[in-house]
Amino acid sequence: METATRARVLVVEDDRDMRDLLADALGRRGFVVMACASGVEALESLERADPDVVVTDIHMAGLDGLELCRRLTALRPAVPVIVITAFGSLETAIGGIRAGAWDFVTKPFEIETIAIAIDRAARHKALTEEVRRLREVVASSTRFEGLLGASPAMLRLFDLLNRVADSDATALVTGESGTGKELVARALHRLSRRRTGPFVAVNCAAVPETLLESELFGHARGAFTDARAPRAGLFLQAHGGTLLLDEIGELPLSLQPKLLRAVQERSVRPVGGDREVPFDVRIVVATNRDLATAVEEGRFRQDLYYRFDVVHLEVPPLRARTGDALLLAQHFLEGFAARGGKRVTGIARPAAEKLLAYDWPGNVRELQNCMERAVALTRYEQVTLEDLPERVRGWRPSQIVLGSDDPSELAPLEEIERRYILKVLGAVGGNKTEAARVLGLDRKTLYRKLERYGVSSD
Repeated sequence: METATRARVLVVEDDRDMRDLLADALGRRGFVVMACASGVEALESLERADPDVVVTDIHMAGLDGLELCRRLTALRPAVPVIVITAFGSLETAIGGIRAGAWDFVTKPFEIETIAIAIDRAARHKALTEEVRRLREVVASSTRFEGLLGASPAMLRLFDLLNRVADSDATALVTGESGTGKELVARALHRLSRRRTGPFVAVNCAAVPETLLESELFGHARGAFTDARAPRAGLFLQAHGGTLLLDEIGELPLSLQPKLLRAVQERSVRPVGGDREVPFDVRIVVATNRDLATAVEEGRFRQDLYYRFDVVHLEVPPLRARTGDALLLAQHFLEGFAARGGKRVTGIARPAAEKLLAYDWPGNVRELQNCMERAVALTRYEQVTLEDLPERVRGWRPSQIVLGSDDPSELAPLEEIERRYILKVLGAVGGNKTEAARVLGLDRKTLYRKLERYGVSSD
């Protein structure tokens, strides 16, 4: 067995031959082994040693394994204890459980069996410590309200938010669906000097084109059939604060010139009105579209794009946020558990490994829904593998075999190119401009390749 951990193991055994056998066999399997000849010696060694797992025989002269287990549990509750016994009776098992034993191994045993038990116990301890650390991070992560992350990608975003928060420059927030672009816009508002003003958000894709102009700029009385009274638009409602124009890539082309004028002049003319009304607003726009490509295709005005792209905040996809999936999962778990009145405190190791391995195409929103489901389904104090959706449990990464000498396992060059292009597209969130840059292609060449591979350029 190749151990996946370099766990520190304290072996407590008063039989010298057995102690030497265990120390040698476990050492050859990659564990860092410390050996003690008695329970008293083991307790004394804790002052200078910090084991991940303790393995102790149950029948020893003086301080026996059960009493040692009780004392170890009191002194180091996070350290799992594996008890070795030649008596696999129910009474022995119950006594060990009461003493705080994490697992049992019955004599005679195979070295492989005890090595697997140690590896499992070490992983359990590591995950328990990670959950504790995550709770501390979650509890202290209030700098960006609603935003959590310890990955380099998120730390760079936090740094940029801090640097541009007090500026009135227009901000363009981009990222895949479900990454939390509105949360970034809200964090930008809360960090700014406009924090006491209103935060107003509108989804440009959710408002019918016939109503969007009135929604943004307002209207005068009698401007249209149902305009019985004048109404201030969102630009004026956000006066002194921040206005978020979400899904800006869906803004109708016919409305873009008027929006450009409003942004340039810092004033709006309500529908049916005859005068300009000034506003004082920090404008933030968000999109999951590639606006540069939309400009090239004539679906978005170039001058409006440059007006918006002053401060660019790219929200990374969850797959690019190393380790953040577990941090966010713990945060969501605690929220859903409190809301549902369930005692769910953490995530079991197999479930945590799947959460970290999964690609999260739906990003943070998908993870949030996954944890809501898991907390609702679980029957234990920890979310288990069975509580996760099948797509997460059964996920396997797709790989291209390059090192094989078997021709049947090797893919054609065109297939390798196709997979690599799609991999790059996924890594940059579908942004074809960025994908073309990474691939060393111009966009037209990229489009031709996508078309040849039967992949829509959308």
